[in-house]
Amino acid sequence: MEYDSPYGNKYADLLSNVSNFNIIESTLREGEQFANAFFSTETKIKIAKTLDEFGVEYLELTSPAASEQSLKDLCAITKLGLKAKILTHTRCHMDDARKAVETGVNGIDVVIGTSSYLRTFSHGKDMDYIIKTAGEVIEFIKSKGIEVRFSSEDSFRSDLVDLLNLYKTVDKLGVNRVGIADTVGCANPRQVYELIHTLRGVVSCDIECHFHNDTGCAIANAYTALEAGATHIDTSVLGIGERNGITPLGGFVAKMYVADKRYVSGKYKLEMLREIDNMIAEEVEIGIPFNNYITGFCAFTHKAGIHAKAILNNPSTYEIIRPEDFGMTRYVSIGHRLTGWNAVKDRVEQLDLVMTDDEIKAVTQKIKTLADIKPLGIEEVDTLLRNYHREL
Repeated sequence: MEYDSPYGNKYADLLSNVSNFNIIESTLREGEQFANAFFSTETKIKIAKTLDEFGVEYLELTSPAASEQSLKDLCAITKLGLKAKILTHTRCHMDDARKAVETGVNGIDVVIGTSSYLRTFSHGKDMDYIIKTAGEVIEFIKSKGIEVRFSSEDSFRSDLVDLLNLYKTVDKLGVNRVGIADTVGCANPRQVYELIHTLRGVVSCDIECHFHNDTGCAIANAYTALEAGATHIDTSVLGIGERNGITPLGGFVAKMYVADKRYVSGKYKLEMLREIDNMIAEEVEIGIPFNNYITGFCAFTHKAGIHAKAILNNPSTYEIIRPEDFGMTRYVSIGHRLTGWNAVKDRVEQLDLVMTDDEIKAVTQKIKTLADIKPLGIEEVDTLLRNYHREL
């Protein structure tokens, strides 16, 4: 199944990284900020190993300055020898940086608020202080041979001139990445494209993006950021995080799979997504939403008669994602008043029953009549079909 949109660009955008991106998986940092989250050391190790096996390029963990246990957990995971680079997320403060460099991490993600809201009501510092402190922290981390990302917080409510001046400065200091964070989830895709496109013309380093989902744009914003030249996207499993979370790993992968199936299938073990979603759902004691990307129980369920007929003839008619690529299965629902005889025929054949088309159409009417009273389970439908066949 290949997707060829008539509305796509005829010529590749030279800035686009839709087929060349990295995932910074932040379930063990942003995800820890989810209301229900409490991960033991053993659980963190299990999550880290599973995400590493899936193929994410980076794992971001809570700052070692957060608590003594956070420090111990970070050190434990850096010693696992995983393929993914291990990052920790710290304030733009020398005390945090000194503690982080001693943990054995591959990289440190430094952040400070730059919007007027955060500068006034959070840390109380002006832009001159931010630039000066950022320089000191970055140079210290680099002196230890450790990868460093510098990010503003609340980027989309920060002054553009302030942002570009700050990023120009840190880029010249040799950061590996600069970060853009939609901390309150206010940005839309057009705003994202404009900011990332502008930033791409200002810095030579990589660009990481972190999108909160307060207004439902996190996946679209992540994709648009890559189109505009971003290189790294932050995700968390099931999107868990502060408030209603960030770009969900599964949803992001689904979007990128449609954009470039070969690239995504070659990088990540897609069949692991269900295991990963179930693992995190269990750990934070939530259910997987019925309409969840890829792994929701309705994700590959077809009900309407015209849908069922077409999907049985060619799944591409009503599916943009191949369920089997993700270890999932397609389900055609037939125990309801909307069912069509083609879907019933498929079930008859699965049960190794022999009926003519007219007979199948007749039993389909029986199903519809009963389903007008209440929906039928698959066992009830099978019993009805077998009884009808026996009476022929």
